[in-house]
Amino acid sequence: MGIPEQSVSAWSAVANEAQAALKDRYWNEKLGMMNQWYPPAKAFGEENFYYWWQAHVMDVLIDGLERTGEAAYRELLSELAEGVRSYNGDTFKHNYYDDMEWTALALLRAYDATGEEPYLTNALELWEDIKTAWNDHMGGGMAWKKDQLDYKNTPANAPASILAARLYRAYGKAEDLAWAVRIYEWNRENLVDPATGFVWDGMNRLGDGRIDKDWKFTYCQGVFIGAGVELYLATRDEQYLQDACRTTTACFEELCAAETLLLPDEGVDDTGLFKGILIRYLLEMEKVAPPAERDAIFAVIEANALSLRDRGLSRELGLCGPSWVNPPMLPIQLSVQLSGVMLLEAMARLEKK
Repeated sequence: MGIPEQSVSAWSAVANEAQAALKDRYWNEKLGMMNQWYPPAKAFGEENFYYWWQAHVMDVLIDGLERTGEAAYRELLSELAEGVRSYNGDTFKHNYYDDMEWTALALLRAYDATGEEPYLTNALELWEDIKTAWNDHMGGGMAWKKDQLDYKNTPANAPASILAARLYRAYGKAEDLAWAVRIYEWNRENLVDPATGFVWDGMNRLGDGRIDKDWKFTYCQGVFIGAGVELYLATRDEQYLQDACRTTTACFEELCAAETLLLPDEGVDDTGLFKGILIRYLLEMEKVAPPAERDAIFAVIEANALSLRDRGLSRELGLCGPSWVNPPMLPIQLSVQLSGVMLLEAMARLEKK
């Protein structure tokens, strides 16, 4: 399946093609999950299991469902959720707190999109386990994983704040809002550059209290922006929106190429997912941003989508690589393809809007 030539006004068609390629190239019918490579490098189970990638598969299927209303997305989402739970030992719980947060966010969206109660039940069960991440090491904050409780990072804190704020907005429990604020404030005070608003990755990774300021990742910016947006929507406190605007500007200045607005090639494995996560939360920011910031967000998403569509996609396979400038080389990881699908879905949503 190839990607046909498209006009700028046909982003939904491009997103459809990318979604079809995702299913055709990666879906493992036996396991009810996506393979982690195309073509598969090894049999599933003979390589490291990236549990959190499957959460983002759920997210992109929900993107397709919300955009098209097609039942096929809903059916595949149901199979995937059951497949992940089964493969993970008949539970969604995991050693990594951030992985559970991604999954809980996807399950909550799945419930909102389908109304099917098990998604909500599982999301709430995860939330109860996620809350055990908070501890006094490094002055508070959510731990990255259960066997390294003194390492605190943005990927374990900002998504938890997003989840808590969304639960508050949906169900009105004051406790959830308190969690969202508490986690966000720790993240802002400890892992956001006070001079610029740029978000650092983590602190005390090696047990030395050091902040990894040289780890400049797109998804750290995205989830902190997303947390600010959710808390703004929950409270209407303008400070949260101002924080999100500031980090958006810092992100573009630090990570986008000055002339082209293109985001960097962050490589493969987990980092292959990072740009797509940034795009997802920039899309949420675009809904509430002041006009200047909204225009800047649109410009970045459009520039990257045009580059991916015109230069970064394999016409033969419908797949993309970690660069949205150059066609990919096989084998292609699922994480990398997911980022491309998120970008094209975002552009399709902006087109529809």
